[in-house]
Amino acid sequence: MGRVDIGSDGFCTGVLLRPDIVLTAGHCLFDPETGKRNDPTGIVFKAGFSDGKSVAERKVARAVVHPDYKYQGEDKALQVRYDVALLQLSSPIPAATAAPYLVQSFSGLGDEVAVVSYAIGRKKALSKQRHCGVLGRRDGLIVFSCDVTFGSSGAPVFDMSGNRARIVSIICSGGHYDGQKVTFGMELPALVSDMFTAFRTGQGVLPVKSIKPRRLQVGSDTRSSGAKFVRP
Repeated sequence: MGRVDIGSDGFCTGVLLRPDIVLTAGHCLFDPETGKRNDPTGIVFKAGFSDGKSVAERKVARAVVHPDYKYQGEDKALQVRYDVALLQLSSPIPAATAAPYLVQSFSGLGDEVAVVSYAIGRKKALSKQRHCGVLGRRDGLIVFSCDVTFGSSGAPVFDMSGNRARIVSIICSGGHYDGQKVTFGMELPALVSDMFTAFRTGQGVLPVKSIKPRRLQVGSDTRSSGAKFVRP
């Protein structure tokens, strides 16, 4: 777990999926004024951040937002459903220092979950809500009764029923459902798989890697770096 620091005063919550990969909310990577993607290399992940200290800090080298996410999309349900992103750190954080978590599909309604997050008013330390309910699921969306606020975006929702907590969703927004204040998340496994595929293909990944063309030359000079051809 850790705080995702964006610029001088913005932050979200993030969680390690691999020693060098952090899961957070997709909208955390956008500038709210311009609606454009931020340069992810200005983002810092602070693992275990508490009272000004972290167990480890890493700059972000690359980032990808789910390809179906629209920051300023008109369909709010789709906006929430795909509001996820992965951050690739500049170097891995050893598992002995900060162990990654596994993602799993959510089992069913009525189960209690836990949310761990930073937020406005408690941005210096993680806060855990041990028990909140699942109010509904539909079309890849999940509605929770968890009490969160600004800064909790990207906070992992944990299934605590097993021996080790597993991530079943992340918090991306709040609202009202059946007359009560709620928070919204999404089904994660397929989305996370899509983003790992995007990392491999480069689709939607920033910054874009530039590949310089290399000229191949034919010659007999053994010091040449060009291609060599040998007569059979």
